[in-house]
This record gives sequence, C-alpha cells and structure tokens, in this order.
Amino acid sequence: MCIFVTKTTISTTISMENEVVVVVVPFLAQGHLNQLLHLSRILSGYDLPVHVVGTTTHNRQAKLRIHGWNLNSNTNIHFHEFETPLFDSPPPNPNSKTKYPSHLIPSFKASSQLREPFAKLLAIISNTARRVVVIHDYLMSTVVQDVVSFPNVEAYVFNCASAFTTFSYLWEHKGKPCLDDDEFYKQLTNIPSDFQDLPQDFLEFIFSHMECEKFNSGNIHDTCKVFDSKFIDYLSKEGLCGSTKQWALGPFNPVSINNNEDSKNNRHESLKWLDKQVQDSVIYVAFGSTTSLSDQQIEELATGLENSGQKFIWVLRDADKGDIFKGEVRNIELPKGFEESVEGKGLVVRDWAPQLEVLAHIATGGFMSHCGWNSSMESITMGVPIAAWPMHSDQPRNATLITDVLKIGVNVGDWGRDGGVVPSLVIEEAIRKLMDSDEGHEMRKRANKIGEDVRRSVKEDGVTCMEIDAFVAHITRE
Repeated sequence: MCIFVTKTTISTTISMENEVVVVVVPFLAQGHLNQLLHLSRILSGYDLPVHVVGTTTHNRQAKLRIHGWNLNSNTNIHFHEFETPLFDSPPPNPNSKTKYPSHLIPSFKASSQLREPFAKLLAIISNTARRVVVIHDYLMSTVVQDVVSFPNVEAYVFNCASAFTTFSYLWEHKGKPCLDDDEFYKQLTNIPSDFQDLPQDFLEFIFSHMECEKFNSGNIHDTCKVFDSKFIDYLSKEGLCGSTKQWALGPFNPVSINNNEDSKNNRHESLKWLDKQVQDSVIYVAFGSTTSLSDQQIEELATGLENSGQKFIWVLRDADKGDIFKGEVRNIELPKGFEESVEGKGLVVRDWAPQLEVLAHIATGGFMSHCGWNSSMESITMGVPIAAWPMHSDQPRNATLITDVLKIGVNVGDWGRDGGVVPSLVIEEAIRKLMDSDEGHEMRKRANKIGEDVRRSVKEDGVTCMEIDAFVAHITRE
C-alpha cells in the first residue's frame, strides 16, 4: 500500500491504539534499500506498524526487486513516497579509473531533500503513538536529525556492513590502537585502504552525517553473532567505540526459500535452468547494482568462465542509473560466439535475477561476487562459498572477512585493485580453486556449516531470534 503524506491519509494507518510505531528510513542504493525492507518485514511480524520513508522512485525500485517473500501480503508495512527535485545523474562509466559509482552521487545528495517531509510525517506520527522508533541508514542521518524535537521519538542507526567492517573503520578513526587479539589485529592491518577511491564530494557527504551521531540510541547491524560476535563485542567496548548498544539482528533476508518445482510457470529462467543441474555444480556470477565492467574486462571474464570448464549463471547487466526507470540501458556485448559455445554449460541473464533463490538452490556451489554486504550476507546464509572480487567502498573489507577470517572464499587474484583488468587466466584459476579443488571443497564444507548455524539462529531460542526479541522488548518497554 502506498501512502502519500497528508494528514488525512496518515490517520487511516495510525491510530491511538498504536503504542509503538516504527519508521524506517533507508539510503537510496539498492543494497541498503533491500536490507531495510527485509528488516521491516521482520519487525512487522511482531505486530508493529512499520512506515518506510523514501523517494517515489526508490520505493518503487525496492518493491520491484524484493525476493524471498510476498510484499503484497504484508498489510503492516506502509510506504510514504516523496518526490525529490530533479537531479542530473550521468550514466555509469564502465571505463572509469575507479569502480566507485560516481554517477549516483547526485541522487545520493538529492536524498537530503527528504528532511522536511520526513519531519512533517514524524510530527503526525508522534502525536498518535506512545513511542516512535526511527531506524535509519547511517547515510540518512542528516535527513532524520529533527528527531531531537520530539520527546517520544528515539533513533537507531543501521550500519550496512558486517560488524568486522564497521569496526575496522572505527578502529582506523581511533588511530589503530592495539588490540588483545593478535590475529584480528593482523587481519585489520592487512586490509587495503579504500578511501583513495572515494570522490571528495562523497567523502564530504559521509562526514556530514557524523554531526548527527549525538541522537543515536543504538546501532543495528545486518549480521549474525554466529560468525560476527567477536567484532560486535569489540564495537561494544567502552572507550574504544563508545558505549552505545549494538544489536546484531541479521540475517534480515529470508532463510527459508521454497525452490521446489510446483510453480514452474512462474519460476525465473535461471531457476528452471538450475533444476537440471547436479548439486554444487554451478557458480553464480553477479556484481551487484553499482558495478560497471569495461568491455575488455567482460571479454576476460567470458574467457575465464569458458576455460574453467565449470557450469555457470552470469548476470550480465550494467550498474543502476540514478533512476532505473528512465533512460537507455547500455547494450553489453559478449565475445562473438560466446553464448553458442557455452550452450548447455552456461546461462547469461541480462536482467535482474532472483539472487536469493539462486543462492538457495541445491545446484549452486559457488558465488563470484563483488562482496557487497547484501550479497555477502545472502551467500553466507545459504552456505555458498565466494570467489571474492571487490570493487569499491566497504567491499574489500567484506572480502577480507570472507577469505581471511571465515575462510569461506578465495580472492580473484588482486581483483584489479589498482584499476587494472583482471586477466582471464586469473579468473579461471579462482573458479577452479573454488569449484574443483580439495581446498575449495573444504571452503564449501565450512560455508555449509556456517550457513546451517546462521539459519538455525533465527529459530526459536536461536541467537538471532533472542537478539530480535530483546530489541523489540527494548523499543516497546514501558
């Protein structure tokens, strides 16, 4: 149900019977939108009304791409959609020296225009509830800063990364102090710096949100204590990262996926193709919504996939535009004859794919990924090892967690960290190592075990279930 904010329409979804109301404010990038929409589903299951605030375009995008559950069946999630001023967003540049999606910065900055309508919405909701709980992406802190004007409103920050990655940034900000865990200290010091790839205007955008930390009542992480508890504990330590409460509520994504064939007519082509493959035989290749590969890199990847001899599904699409519903989409060319030569062995998908369902499929045995946290968490949940090919931002740190800490993945060479092209031979070797080696087999066993433990954590008395129960008890306290 879409709700445009006027006092009349708001009153139809909020009444004095609502003791506690949750307002969710996601950042506009797909990985952020997806995670907080999943969290909205979880919280609505506790009979809490949840209101999602965003732009008209990005709410539509998030709803279109959600997988693993039927959004239309949930009547406790309400969308508030606002038009923002037009912004000049250039198309993705596949030949950029860095892989950071600079073309999205105008739309990121336009999100600041949500401050005024959000404050007006909050004024209405706060008059109809005993307590309003605002859960906002860190990169929307300036939008929600007016929460301090309402005595019955408290705000919680959502960090769109693992606790390992979040701590690594805070640790660097604190001057890299010594830790009581030598191995962890070594892992942190081995992380390559990713700030040199960030445009100056985006760094300024990030830093602008730091001024709003004073109204933070706690931090929410889409991570699981099954594998991230040590780093949650580090974040909680007084004197290093402050004493603000940390809540590990992940995985946000559904953990139980119905991948049987009783709905064949409605199944995506990739799932129908996977149905014909044997267990753990297919590597899934996808680089998220913010990555544009150059023509040369696409050619090298195609050659590496073909020469590896492994079956694959390759989601071949360009990065999102600022508005995915407008403008032309780049026509990505594959090497001549490639699709014919891999017929029966590989499937190329040129549109959005149901990634969660693909990773949950029994035939999927590996994932070549950019290591965005949304993709990483889905892969960990489903017990699928990763060929790590990070592109920008937090992705190299997530890759370090996967390959060095959890040991459930391999690096794709040096993944072109200096802006260079990764050769086909390096790609081929990484795929073979992950899919067809003793070392890869051990990684798959570890990934399966972690996945089983993570899925078990959301069941009654599981560590995540208890964590969510504790969070809900906290926000609904008398």
